[in-house]
Amino acid sequence: MAHPTTRKWPRRWGTALLLLALAAGVLYINRLHLFKYSLGWLTDLQHPRAPNRPVPWAAGPLTPEQPLAQRAPNVIIIMADDLGYNDVSTYGGGRTADGVPTPNIDAIARQGVRFDQGYAGAAVCTVSRAALLTGRYPWRFGVEFTPTPGAMARVAGEMFADADQLHPVRIDKTKAAQAKKFNALGMPGSELTVAELLKTAGYHNIHIGKWHLGSTPDMRPNAQGFDESLFMESGLFLPPDDPRVVNARQDFDPIDRFLWPNMRFGVSYNAGEWFEPARYLTDYFTDEAVTAIRRNQHRPFFMMLAHWGPHTPLQAAREDYDALAHIPDHRRRVYSAMVRSIDRSVGRILQTLREQGLDQNTIVIFNSDNGAPGYIGLPEVNQPFRGWKLTQFEGGLRVPYVAQWPGRIAAGTQYGPPITNIDILPTVLAAAGVALPGDRVIDGVNLLPYLAPNTQLTQPERPLFWRDGPYRAVRAEGWKLIASERPKKDFLFNLNTDPTEQHNLAQQEPARLAQLQALLKTHHAPMPEPQWPSFLELPIAIDKTLDQPLTADDAYTYWWN
Repeated sequence: MAHPTTRKWPRRWGTALLLLALAAGVLYINRLHLFKYSLGWLTDLQHPRAPNRPVPWAAGPLTPEQPLAQRAPNVIIIMADDLGYNDVSTYGGGRTADGVPTPNIDAIARQGVRFDQGYAGAAVCTVSRAALLTGRYPWRFGVEFTPTPGAMARVAGEMFADADQLHPVRIDKTKAAQAKKFNALGMPGSELTVAELLKTAGYHNIHIGKWHLGSTPDMRPNAQGFDESLFMESGLFLPPDDPRVVNARQDFDPIDRFLWPNMRFGVSYNAGEWFEPARYLTDYFTDEAVTAIRRNQHRPFFMMLAHWGPHTPLQAAREDYDALAHIPDHRRRVYSAMVRSIDRSVGRILQTLREQGLDQNTIVIFNSDNGAPGYIGLPEVNQPFRGWKLTQFEGGLRVPYVAQWPGRIAAGTQYGPPITNIDILPTVLAAAGVALPGDRVIDGVNLLPYLAPNTQLTQPERPLFWRDGPYRAVRAEGWKLIASERPKKDFLFNLNTDPTEQHNLAQQEPARLAQLQALLKTHHAPMPEPQWPSFLELPIAIDKTLDQPLTADDAYTYWWN
């Protein structure tokens, strides 16, 4: 006769297995909710944030080693994130009617040059930033997508689920499962950056803010030529419940819904432990940039001040929001306040240069990494251009672009020929007297001969290219071809007569279409495979914001990532 206890084991195992199955079912049903919060929870475990601490910026010499006029120029690049062409008043539009002009960005144009056809290196951040830092088309070294966590693909179908969606999100879960870890996606360490090349001439190089070019030790700024890096580790301007901030959530945007629970308020210095910034992120980065400029008054320095604003999540400093009480729409008011803080940052940088006696010998460049997105629900941000961030239309690529170098760039210049991020490295190196590397193709051109006071030189015509997987564009001789893979369609525009891309001439101009197709084919033929594959295809309406309902007649394209 079996012992009574022995007979109970099968029953206990059955109960345990049932409970385990029920738990697994609950987890599966709530997998989207768990994923929605898991990144934030994991970040909290791996990177607890210490209280704010002073940044120990390295101090330069107490006295100059040579007169300022004999020193190589300082270089400061201020890059906004997702700032639209029509977010600044520099080009005659902007938010002036809402009481939010951008006088400090405008001042750079008055004291130097306004590039009337300034293009981002790509319609998305990572690729655009890589172009600026290397002077090369990033697909030459396999960077053509923005790093995205492969784990996102496991729930992307649910995240982007919409019964009324005309064009489905396409996900390759096999490629997503094979993707490298998020931090390992970025610009390879074999690339030479403008910081590395300036370092050979004795420059002290400082990075402040966003990077998004990889977070492994060989990809971080300190391994790419920057002596010091105040690194934005996550993506909040302040904790959402902080009384110093005002939030605007976009519930119609799946990515926005993902950001709020997962982003944190943290930075690191030279890859050390995370700590909290002292205040609203744009102002904090500016505070630290001002301190770093003062510390380096007596030696040449290069500073990359890469702001996070006005990227989502939309968060405004309370004082900026309160100053715009006349704007009735809450989202527009928050966004306008964020633009206000970016312009204030530019003003403080310019003022510090004047106070330190450095303004006459410092190149200041301001731009945005790409156009503003449609997913913030503000239709005016890129006007008069069509399209948004993630598209190859002018709204995704044309950005505010201004620069100054007193005495070397004629004040009040309005520069007509198209320029783009790849031109920054050769231009800055020429100003610093540093030779271009001879072991690789540099795609950009030195703009200084065409910007000098009283110059008679004109920038030669050249084609410009953009690439996002099979979604590509080329501009040549004032004509632009956008080759869309999904839908399979060619968009051909004569920007000389149609700068806002209203009239597709692909059918009427077969010879021009063939010419630009040939340019695309020749340019891309020798390019390597991307460093990591695309596993996500996202439909983007070209003429409507994400919160506006689509019809079957609305133009659209797919962004590959």
